[in-house]
Amino acid sequence: MPLPAETDVLVIGGGNAGFCAAISAAQSGAKRVTIIDKCPEEWAGGNSYFTAGAMRTVHGGVSDLLPIVNNVDAATAQKIDMKPYTVEDFTGDMNRVTGRRTNRELCRTLVGESNSAIKWLASNGVRFQLSFNRQAYEVNGRLKFWGGLALKTQDGGKGLIQDHLQAARKLGIQIVFSTAALRLVTDPITGAVVSVVVSHHGKEETVRAGAVILAAGGFEANPRMRAQFLGPHWDVALVRGTPYNSGDAFEMAIRDVSAKQAGNWSGCHCVAWDANAPADTGDREISNEFTKSGYPLGIMINRQGNRFVDEGSDLRNYTYAMIGRQILNQPGHMAFQIWDSKTIPWLRAEEYRPEVVQHISANSIRELAEKCTEHDLEDAKRFEQSVLEYNRAVYARQHKNPGGKWDPAVKDGLTTQSEGSELAVPKSNWALPIDQGPFLAVKVTAGITFTFGGLAVRPETAAVISSADREVPGLYCVGEMLGGLFYDNYPGGSGLTSGAVFGRRAGRAAAARVLSNRQARL
Repeated sequence: MPLPAETDVLVIGGGNAGFCAAISAAQSGAKRVTIIDKCPEEWAGGNSYFTAGAMRTVHGGVSDLLPIVNNVDAATAQKIDMKPYTVEDFTGDMNRVTGRRTNRELCRTLVGESNSAIKWLASNGVRFQLSFNRQAYEVNGRLKFWGGLALKTQDGGKGLIQDHLQAARKLGIQIVFSTAALRLVTDPITGAVVSVVVSHHGKEETVRAGAVILAAGGFEANPRMRAQFLGPHWDVALVRGTPYNSGDAFEMAIRDVSAKQAGNWSGCHCVAWDANAPADTGDREISNEFTKSGYPLGIMINRQGNRFVDEGSDLRNYTYAMIGRQILNQPGHMAFQIWDSKTIPWLRAEEYRPEVVQHISANSIRELAEKCTEHDLEDAKRFEQSVLEYNRAVYARQHKNPGGKWDPAVKDGLTTQSEGSELAVPKSNWALPIDQGPFLAVKVTAGITFTFGGLAVRPETAAVISSADREVPGLYCVGEMLGGLFYDNYPGGSGLTSGAVFGRRAGRAAAARVLSNRQARL
């Protein structure tokens, strides 16, 4: 599609947040809406393409969600156990996992509009499903949802982007690839952003715009910026998603309009990731299947043979986005996840089937340790001893507290800790002995998803704030570029929801600005 010389609303970045902003702007009266993305068309979708498509939302229970999902028949609906997820629940999770540092107003907006934003997406053709494969365990014949997260998009991020593209085309939104934003141009009198200089297929051109929405992602694909802001070792983290999120739009906004920086610039979303995955880019076919989130069902041991983290400190939804940091800080920036025959069947096939990840299998822990030395384990004896120490602690707890029931859908309290027998690194829930072969290990490292630092915005409109604490007229910011929501960690599924909530708001505000300016000229 040719690059227009002028447009009403120009969206920079074509991931979930960018599409939500563009669709909202078009539905709010903007006649000409354009998305530009520096990636080629075959990389469409930004980081959103690589997600599992999970979206966290306030809801009133299964009856509230059934009207927007397509994978539940009447018989299945009768087997579902799903508690309502309230405003208080979502807010409490945001406060808890961020250490109460989440921006109060941004958080209130995210939580309060999550349900309406999800249903708005559904009305625009986004296909939702209940996330049985990721968020429910079948226990005693009941499908028990856990962790406050129930929804995903059909076919994950791939399906989400497909649905967004279809909605955008129906609304006549222009999408122009291989086009990178270079400079924001402002009116010398009002300070409003009036155009953007871009590189379109290698040639500089200028696009005039009534409003500009920044949705270009974080800096997770830029090893220099990762080391600069996140700290030592982060330049060697594996990139989970698009290689095009290199932080250019941050530097442009800070340089050209003195955009105010906000949020946790040393924080990021980083998961346990297949150590054999590509280093600098996600794989568009395998995509999110490189994630290795089964660690709460087993234990993790580092290269030197030691456990280093409480694998059961909380439900996976509240730990997986920060577990990668723990792995990155280990010797060699890697670890081994380990299970026995009791829990191997509970691992998600899409992450752990042998077609996706290299299995290290053995009939004894000693044999497993020896085999792991072929995959960079340094101390097989210490590996074996760590498993034995863990098992002894579990046995002691079971002896002193008989009758405990293992349940992966709740924090079951099955721990390694008991009077007279405590591990320096506990496992607080789901602690079963690893003592029944065959045994399985997989090698993991840190996979960075997105960065938490961003730009300051007005929650009402997502308008960008300058370093002088004034709105930059005509400029908005959404998605990974919006700073202040997440610190150190985040509740699973809230990133895509943020993109929808604030993208929707920014699109409305941008369209209103364009219409107001048009009316003023009449």
